[in-house]
Amino acid sequence: MITMDDIIREGHPTLRKRAEKVTFPLSDEKQKLAAQLMEFLENSQDEEIAKKYKLRAGVGLAAPQVNQSIRMTAVLVPGPEGEKPEFKHVLVNPTIISESVQKAALAEGEGCLSVDREVPGYVPRANRIKLRWYDLEGNEHIDRLKGYPAIVVQHEIDHLNGILFFDHINKDNPFEAPEGTLILE
Repeated sequence: MITMDDIIREGHPTLRKRAEKVTFPLSDEKQKLAAQLMEFLENSQDEEIAKKYKLRAGVGLAAPQVNQSIRMTAVLVPGPEGEKPEFKHVLVNPTIISESVQKAALAEGEGCLSVDREVPGYVPRANRIKLRWYDLEGNEHIDRLKGYPAIVVQHEIDHLNGILFFDHINKDNPFEAPEGTLILE
């Protein structure tokens, strides 16, 4: 089981490397990693388990964050209370095929399990994306995401490219976003 102790933090060189493409079929080791990444997200979103193991809540966890420099990430965007998740997948070799000109940013900014400090500011990202990814069996999927799920997936793909969320924040004026940016509450 992955805990906060397994997650590498800002400053670790793996977080700034471009992760290697994954080949199929997945090894048993990679299958296990995929299951553990998703298990962490499920546990982190369960109040009792999170409290017991001192887990910070997360909606995404990329393999590089546990010091595995491969293009794999788990995403678990919860749905409305008591309903199925809005987007729940382990994405292998995800690629953004196209993105909207319209930008969006979270009103409260973004956080990251690998960053133990608050970094205030808007993180402008595409409001809509068309995503190509592969499941654990190597089947191709194409999804169109918008708003919060699109932002989460872009944050995770950044991890696969050695980018951290605060790299996108305007250094001179953190709460200045490109004109027309949707600010999501």
